Amino acid sequence: MDLRMSRPLDVREATLADLDGIIDVHTQARLAYYGAGGLASESVVNPTLAREQRAGWTAAIESPRKRVLCAAVEGRIVGIAAMGPPLSTEVDAGEVGQLYQIHVVPGSWGEGIGSRLHGLFVRYLEDDSLSTGLLEVWERNSRARAFYTRHGWKPDGKFREGPDNSKYINMRLELMAHRAAPPTPPRKEG
Repeated sequence: MDLRMSRPLDVREATLADLDGIIDVHTQARLAYYGAGGLASESVVNPTLAREQRAGWTAAIESPRKRVLCAAVEGRIVGIAAMGPPLSTEVDAGEVGQLYQIHVVPGSWGEGIGSRLHGLFVRYLEDDSLSTGLLEVWERNSRARAFYTRHGWKPDGKFREGPDNSKYINMRLELMAHRAAPPTPPRKEG
Protein backbone atom coordinates (compact mmCIF):
# COMPACT_ATOMS: atom_id res chain seq x y z
CA MET A 1 0.00 0.00 0.00
CA ASP A 2 1.24 3.49 -0.84
CA LEU A 3 0.33 6.21 1.67
CA ARG A 4 0.86 8.87 -0.97
CA MET A 5 -2.07 7.41 -2.87
CA SER A 6 -4.41 6.32 -0.06
CA ARG A 7 -4.03 8.55 3.00
CA PRO A 8 -2.58 12.06 3.31
CA LEU A 9 0.83 12.39 4.90
CA ASP A 10 1.17 15.39 7.19
CA VAL A 11 4.77 16.52 7.76
CA ARG A 12 5.38 19.21 10.35
CA GLU A 13 7.84 20.54 12.91
CA ALA A 14 7.91 18.39 16.03
CA THR A 15 6.91 19.68 19.44
CA LEU A 16 7.45 18.21 22.90
CA ALA A 17 3.89 16.86 22.69
CA ASP A 18 5.21 14.53 19.94
CA LEU A 19 7.99 13.10 22.11
CA ASP A 20 6.37 9.72 22.90
CA GLY A 21 5.47 9.16 19.23
CA ILE A 22 8.98 10.12 18.11
CA ILE A 23 10.57 7.74 20.60
CA ASP A 24 8.21 4.96 19.49
CA VAL A 25 9.18 5.39 15.80
CA HIS A 26 12.87 5.64 16.68
CA THR A 27 12.72 2.51 18.84
CA GLN A 28 10.81 0.44 16.26
CA ALA A 29 13.21 1.41 13.48
CA ARG A 30 16.31 0.75 15.61
CA LEU A 31 15.03 -2.67 16.68
CA ALA A 32 14.45 -3.57 13.03
CA TYR A 33 17.80 -2.51 11.60
CA TYR A 34 20.02 -3.40 14.54
CA GLY A 35 18.22 -6.74 14.88
CA ALA A 36 18.76 -7.46 11.19
CA GLY A 37 22.42 -6.54 11.76
CA GLY A 38 22.78 -9.16 14.47
CA LEU A 39 22.53 -7.09 17.66
CA ALA A 40 20.43 -8.36 20.55
CA SER A 41 17.38 -6.25 21.40
CA GLU A 42 18.63 -5.57 24.94
CA SER A 43 21.62 -3.74 23.46
CA VAL A 44 19.19 -1.47 21.59
CA VAL A 45 16.41 -1.06 24.16
CA ASN A 46 17.21 -0.78 27.85
CA PRO A 47 16.46 1.74 30.64
CA THR A 48 19.74 3.64 30.26
CA LEU A 49 19.34 4.03 26.49
CA ALA A 50 15.67 5.00 26.94
CA ARG A 51 16.66 7.87 29.25
CA GLU A 52 19.38 9.00 26.81
CA GLN A 53 16.96 8.75 23.90
CA ARG A 54 14.31 10.88 25.67
CA ALA A 55 16.91 13.48 26.70
CA GLY A 56 18.41 13.61 23.19
CA TRP A 57 15.10 14.05 21.39
CA THR A 58 13.96 16.65 23.93
CA ALA A 59 17.16 18.65 23.42
CA ALA A 60 16.86 18.40 19.62
CA ILE A 61 13.23 19.59 19.61
CA GLU A 62 14.06 22.50 21.92
CA SER A 63 17.24 23.52 20.08
CA PRO A 64 17.03 26.71 18.01
CA ARG A 65 19.74 25.32 15.68
CA LYS A 66 18.19 21.91 14.95
CA ARG A 67 15.02 20.84 13.19
CA VAL A 68 12.97 17.79 14.05
CA LEU A 69 10.18 16.80 11.68
CA CYS A 70 7.30 14.37 12.19
CA ALA A 71 5.46 12.62 9.39
CA ALA A 72 1.98 11.53 10.48
CA VAL A 73 -0.89 9.65 8.92
CA GLU A 74 -4.29 10.16 10.52
CA GLY A 75 -2.55 11.71 13.55
CA ARG A 76 -0.15 8.78 14.11
CA ILE A 77 3.56 9.54 13.76
CA VAL A 78 5.04 7.13 11.19
CA GLY A 79 8.31 8.90 10.34
CA ILE A 80 10.78 11.33 11.85
CA ALA A 81 13.80 13.30 10.71
CA ALA A 82 16.35 15.42 12.56
CA MET A 83 18.85 17.81 11.03
CA GLY A 84 21.05 20.75 11.86
CA PRO A 85 24.65 21.90 11.97
CA PRO A 86 27.43 19.32 11.73
CA LEU A 87 28.29 17.51 14.94
CA SER A 88 32.01 17.57 14.15
CA THR A 89 33.92 20.79 14.75
CA GLU A 90 36.22 19.74 11.90
CA VAL A 91 33.43 20.40 9.37
CA ASP A 92 32.61 23.89 8.09
CA ALA A 93 29.12 24.70 9.41
CA GLY A 94 28.89 27.47 6.79
CA GLU A 95 28.95 24.86 4.02
CA VAL A 96 27.61 21.64 5.57
CA GLY A 97 24.34 20.59 7.20
CA GLN A 98 23.99 17.23 8.92
CA LEU A 99 21.13 14.81 8.56
CA TYR A 100 21.18 13.29 12.03
CA GLN A 101 18.43 10.75 11.49
CA ILE A 102 15.55 9.61 9.33
CA HIS A 103 13.41 6.82 10.75
CA VAL A 104 10.18 5.30 9.46
CA VAL A 105 8.13 2.64 11.24
CA PRO A 106 8.97 -0.70 9.61
CA GLY A 107 5.34 -1.35 8.57
CA SER A 108 5.48 1.82 6.44
CA TRP A 109 8.80 1.22 4.68
CA GLY A 110 8.61 1.64 0.91
CA GLU A 111 5.68 4.06 1.02
CA GLY A 112 7.64 7.24 0.21
CA ILE A 113 7.76 8.62 3.76
CA GLY A 114 11.56 8.51 4.00
CA SER A 115 11.91 10.12 0.58
CA ARG A 116 9.56 12.93 1.58
CA LEU A 117 11.57 13.56 4.75
CA HIS A 118 14.80 13.40 2.74
CA GLY A 119 13.41 16.00 0.34
CA LEU A 120 12.79 18.31 3.29
CA PHE A 121 16.41 17.85 4.39
CA VAL A 122 17.51 18.92 0.90
CA ARG A 123 15.22 21.96 1.19
CA TYR A 124 16.83 22.71 4.58
CA LEU A 125 20.26 22.75 2.87
CA GLU A 126 18.94 25.03 0.12
CA ASP A 127 17.19 27.39 2.54
CA ASP A 128 20.38 27.75 4.60
CA SER A 129 22.57 28.09 1.45
CA LEU A 130 24.56 24.98 2.37
CA SER A 131 26.30 23.07 -0.42
CA THR A 132 26.79 19.70 1.30
CA GLY A 133 24.87 17.25 3.44
CA LEU A 134 26.61 14.91 5.86
CA LEU A 135 25.29 11.81 7.62
CA GLU A 136 26.41 8.63 9.34
CA VAL A 137 24.89 5.26 8.54
CA TRP A 138 25.52 1.95 10.26
CA GLU A 139 27.48 -0.25 7.87
CA ARG A 140 25.21 -3.25 8.55
CA ASN A 141 22.06 -1.29 7.71
CA SER A 142 22.06 -2.18 4.03
CA ARG A 143 18.51 -0.90 3.54
CA ALA A 144 19.45 2.60 4.76
CA ARG A 145 22.71 2.61 2.79
CA ALA A 146 20.79 1.73 -0.39
CA PHE A 147 18.19 4.43 0.35
CA TYR A 148 20.83 7.13 0.72
CA THR A 149 22.76 5.93 -2.33
CA ARG A 150 19.54 6.17 -4.41
CA HIS A 151 19.22 9.76 -3.23
CA GLY A 152 22.75 10.68 -4.35
CA TRP A 153 24.79 10.19 -1.16
CA LYS A 154 28.33 8.82 -1.42
CA PRO A 155 30.68 7.44 1.26
CA ASP A 156 33.48 9.93 2.00
CA GLY A 157 35.95 7.36 3.39
CA LYS A 158 35.53 8.40 7.03
CA PHE A 159 33.93 6.29 9.74
CA ARG A 160 33.69 5.79 13.48
CA GLU A 161 33.53 2.61 15.51
CA GLY A 162 30.10 1.13 16.17
CA PRO A 163 28.71 -1.74 18.22
CA ASP A 164 29.89 -5.33 17.87
CA ASN A 165 33.03 -4.54 15.80
CA SER A 166 31.02 -2.58 13.25
CA LYS A 167 31.37 0.94 11.85
CA TYR A 168 29.26 3.99 11.16
CA ILE A 169 30.11 5.20 7.66
CA ASN A 170 30.13 8.92 6.77
CA MET A 171 28.25 9.79 3.60
CA ARG A 172 28.02 13.12 1.77
CA LEU A 173 25.48 14.66 -0.54
CA GLU A 174 26.81 17.39 -2.80
CA LEU A 175 23.82 19.61 -3.51
CA MET A 176 24.85 20.60 -7.04
CA ALA A 177 25.26 16.94 -8.02
CA HIS A 178 21.94 16.09 -6.34
CA ARG A 179 20.10 18.75 -8.35
CA ALA A 180 21.61 17.43 -11.58
CA ALA A 181 20.28 13.87 -11.22
CA PRO A 182 16.95 12.67 -9.84
CA PRO A 183 17.01 9.79 -7.34
CA THR A 184 17.17 6.31 -8.78
CA PRO A 185 13.87 4.50 -8.29
CA PRO A 186 14.01 1.62 -5.81
CA ARG A 187 14.43 -1.88 -7.17
CA LYS A 188 11.44 -4.14 -6.83
CA GLU A 189 12.01 -6.89 -4.34
CA GLY A 190 10.84 -10.35 -5.07
